[in-house]
Amino acid sequence: MLDPRLLRNDPEDVARRLARRGFVFDAAAYADLDARRKTLQTRAEELQAERNTRSKSIGKAKAAGEDIEPLKAAVAGLGEQLDAAKAELATVAGELEAIQAGLPNLPDAAMPDGADEADNVVLREVGTPASFEFPVRDHVEIGESLGGLDAATGAKITGARFTVMTGAVARLHRALIAYMVDAHVETGYTELNVPYIANADSLYGTGQLPKFGDDLFRLAEPDDYYLIPTAEVPVTNIVADEIVDAARLPLRYVAHTPCFRAEAGAAGRDVRGMIRQHQFEKVELINIAHPDDSDACHEAMLARAEAVLAALELPYRVVDLCGGDIGFAAARTFDLEVWLPSQETYREISSISNARDFQARRMGARYRDPETGKPRLLHTLNGSGVAAGRALVAVLENYQQGDGTVRVPRVLVPYMGGLEVIAP
Repeated sequence: MLDPRLLRNDPEDVARRLARRGFVFDAAAYADLDARRKTLQTRAEELQAERNTRSKSIGKAKAAGEDIEPLKAAVAGLGEQLDAAKAELATVAGELEAIQAGLPNLPDAAMPDGADEADNVVLREVGTPASFEFPVRDHVEIGESLGGLDAATGAKITGARFTVMTGAVARLHRALIAYMVDAHVETGYTELNVPYIANADSLYGTGQLPKFGDDLFRLAEPDDYYLIPTAEVPVTNIVADEIVDAARLPLRYVAHTPCFRAEAGAAGRDVRGMIRQHQFEKVELINIAHPDDSDACHEAMLARAEAVLAALELPYRVVDLCGGDIGFAAARTFDLEVWLPSQETYREISSISNARDFQARRMGARYRDPETGKPRLLHTLNGSGVAAGRALVAVLENYQQGDGTVRVPRVLVPYMGGLEVIAP
């Protein structure tokens, strides 16, 4: 959530900055509504004060033997006016809160301008895509030939965009996750095991609600629970409504979880294979940082995700997302895109985002300033380190061989019990 003081003091500047994201904010309408709120609040306070004064006068008049009925009638009338003013104030305040909840984060000054992913800026490419002396197969064909990927059974059990993994392919998926978690823990991250179900308040705190409700799997009422779309939700909310000791910052967490997304806005995209599933797994990195350190944390998180792809010896590139492609809660995002030989292109495998104080304001997540003793908003950062399903896709395609086998990346061989090649 944006700082209400910015919206109140200079809504036109907020509108200009949000326009870099392609977001239209009607600053004039917001200012008019906020002015209406101020007027109603002043009116309610005046009525309350007058009602209190009149109420006190009733007791004095009664003690003096005076007729108090006119005074009681006046107080009752003020009470009705006060109730009406409070009701209208609540309505206007609710409208302002709804507008505020729907506003995305302000973009970082260094974020590239642009309308969509075509305007993203490639910062660097690492590794050289391999040349194959045989017809390249995609991960679906490879996985099926190995007896390891079965979308048909997944569809029978549940529906489209679910896959059953079997045997060595399932173990390869598990090996990727185990390696990634271990690698991050070895560099100072604390491993967490968190709930896969979150309440509405947690999803509001990280920005999934109310805007992205259609992309979530909501569980049956009366409990307002949702399957998590990413570990970002439960892990970041650990500091919700907390005041963290500044000496503990940054907090660095890693969590492996399944993720559940309805993909409501992605109809018809990536319907083949495991690129876009309703259920998938990620190894998520979360940093809870002091505002002065959040840029450094952002770069360090990017380096951690890059280290995973480098260890897997997968060609990838780093992309600086433009305003038209950046996520709702992010001020700046770096994407890692891995090379997929079957598509002859790079595809996203990780997004590393700095939300600055946007999520912390929604969650009430703060630290205590050691100099002033006052609580101040934290900065929150999140990113995949990396998406396990897409890493599996990349390994199957980049490590395929002409005889139908798939080599196991060297770093994963110990996690595969010494197995170096997966054969049909």
